[in-house]
Amino acid sequence: MKQERIVIALGGNALGDNLVEQMEAVKGTAQAIVDLIEEGHEIVIVHGNGPQVGMINLALEAAGKTEAKTPPIPMSVCVAMSQGYIGYDLQNALREELANRGINKPVATIVSQTVVDANDPAFKDPAKPIGAFYSEAEAKEMEAKGYTMKEDAGRGYRRVVASPKPVDIVEKDTVDALLKAGQIPIAVGGGGIPVCKDGNSLHGASAVVDKDFASAKLAEMIGADALIILTAVEKVAINYGKPDEKWLEQLDQETAKQYIAEGHFAPGSMLPKVQAALAFVASGPERRSLITMLSKAKEGIAGKTGTVIVN
Repeated sequence: MKQERIVIALGGNALGDNLVEQMEAVKGTAQAIVDLIEEGHEIVIVHGNGPQVGMINLALEAAGKTEAKTPPIPMSVCVAMSQGYIGYDLQNALREELANRGINKPVATIVSQTVVDANDPAFKDPAKPIGAFYSEAEAKEMEAKGYTMKEDAGRGYRRVVASPKPVDIVEKDTVDALLKAGQIPIAVGGGGIPVCKDGNSLHGASAVVDKDFASAKLAEMIGADALIILTAVEKVAINYGKPDEKWLEQLDQETAKQYIAEGHFAPGSMLPKVQAALAFVASGPERRSLITMLSKAKEGIAGKTGTVIVN
């Protein structure tokens, strides 16, 4: 099998919804990732942080209402905090799994920043879900407190914030250098800390960048061969959940765009994954994306399962 440079975008199901679940979930996640490392592939890991960054933000807001009067913390700082504690669990799980297999490869979490455009229209229409799910009644209470709430693919209501598209990854050269040194970087966690450029300065933005789009941008900028977007299902489907549901083994750009126009993929769920996969394959020749579930990643790279998106 050809050895490739692969960016892996881990979905929330690979991390759990709280600290206890996360410590347990990353063990299985590490096993699946090390399967690919064992085959000689260069691997970069990107992870989501939807539940985690929402938990951090709400906890700090609650602390601000106590006698401690904790000052408001910007969303960009909350993303940075989530990168630290998720990376801590993930890199240690990977180190242990590597050691168990006799593989000597360092793992490092990079505090990563993603440049966004201050004029991105997303800032006028918050749409990125973060944090826990709420009932309709709970969502109305949240809205009364000033939060923007939207229904999320039939799973309940969630808080939403702006989700601008990534323009650049600040630490891309660091990721490339670690790969060339035979190391395993965990980078652009939660889509990266959103920042806007002002000359030579970087300023945190009140937003969360979609981790799949950020993964596609990182994969493009470091010259990756493949982008693997891991989610809760083995393949992408059209007519999902309906009697004529159809699972897809391969998608080209034209067909994928047609299915998007027909509304087959849910916003906040499968739609951004397919769009990010398309963005990566369009960024260069012979690049491909794979959408599948964590436990099938190795089989997917071998061409045995998952949905492959090609140029």
